[in-house]
Amino acid sequence: MTTVVSDTGVGTLLRGWREQRRLSQLELALRADSSARHISFVETGRSRPSEEMVLRLAEHLEVPVRERNALLLAAGYAPRYAESPLDAPRLETLREGIERLLSGYEPYPALVVDGSYTVVAANRGIGLLLDGLPEHLLTPPLNAMRITLHPEGLAPRIRNLREWRGHLLHQMERQIALVRSESLRALYEEVSAYPLPPGADGEGAQDVPDAEMYPYFALPLRVEHDGRVLSFVSSISTFNTPLDVTVAELAIETFLPADPATVAYLRSLPPVEGEAGRR
Repeated sequence: MTTVVSDTGVGTLLRGWREQRRLSQLELALRADSSARHISFVETGRSRPSEEMVLRLAEHLEVPVRERNALLLAAGYAPRYAESPLDAPRLETLREGIERLLSGYEPYPALVVDGSYTVVAANRGIGLLLDGLPEHLLTPPLNAMRITLHPEGLAPRIRNLREWRGHLLHQMERQIALVRSESLRALYEEVSAYPLPPGADGEGAQDVPDAEMYPYFALPLRVEHDGRVLSFVSSISTFNTPLDVTVAELAIETFLPADPATVAYLRSLPPVEGEAGRR
């Protein structure tokens, strides 16, 4: 994704973010240690905010780092946050840390995606789940949402597809409400339009109960693999207070086994030599 600088003034942009966050001028002023009068003057263009004020308002409005650069440019200031390629030398420590994290999580699946769900790194646990998918879905750049929901992807293997699909689409909807990304919206429109695999839209057909259901503590991803059903719950982590646009948009998703059978099966797999790979 790229930062698009609009001819719209910073006041109009800030008002848009404030309204999107459903805050009054007074509420924002109290949070930002300012006054409703000053916020009004900034939004109407009667007052030019300082660079510090732009950043302070952006922080309290939870504006994504990429869009904070756009606000600064609209106010006449230089961008504050760099956007480094992931293979840049300055991010070497980050890359090494991610690879150690992913490989250390094995045999359980884990991956890293950017703001458009493009997979930038994954471990062998993810490779296990993707085994046998058609080549056109596995050709880089891989997209996690596309692979999961495509009717030729993981969708036919997911036993609770309606629930898991609803969870993923709702996750994307929340993200679209927070960021202004045309590429993310286009991806949402694409994957939400995918037809459901045969049988997945029938009442109760998407998940045949096991002989002995496990009491899950969170919505699991229940996916068929090699004649058995593996169950996972996912956790997503992001970096605190990032100072780089690329880093700010990275998310690490780990899949924790949700029942003893999944734990036992994954631990029974023979170890594979090598390291987690970056795609």
